[in-house]
Amino acid sequence: MEITINPVPGRIKQARVSKGISQKELGIRIGLDQSSASSRMNHYEKGRHTPDIPTLKRMADELGVPLAYFFCESDKTAELICLIENLSETDKKTLIHRLKESNNR
Repeated sequence: MEITINPVPGRIKQARVSKGISQKELGIRIGLDQSSASSRMNHYEKGRHTPDIPTLKRMADELGVPLAYFFCESDKTAELICLIENLSETDKKTLIHRLKESNNR
């Protein structure tokens, strides 16, 4: 049985750092108590604790990434998810159509 590494901690840190905010600031912005925000975020980023989905959703919204970003095992897939999320619905449909055509060749 293959052991997979949890991508969530690294993705939280990656998104937070790219946004240029501290662990404490992110924690406070998502509603954590000011006195424990930094240590809780540190635990999430170190993988000691895993945030629940509602907490991850607040992080995603605050950091400007889709929720699915946190679960991507590859950097390229994470980047694609962010790019796709910013497309219009029409452009998403066009992309889906093109990808299906490409896969059927």
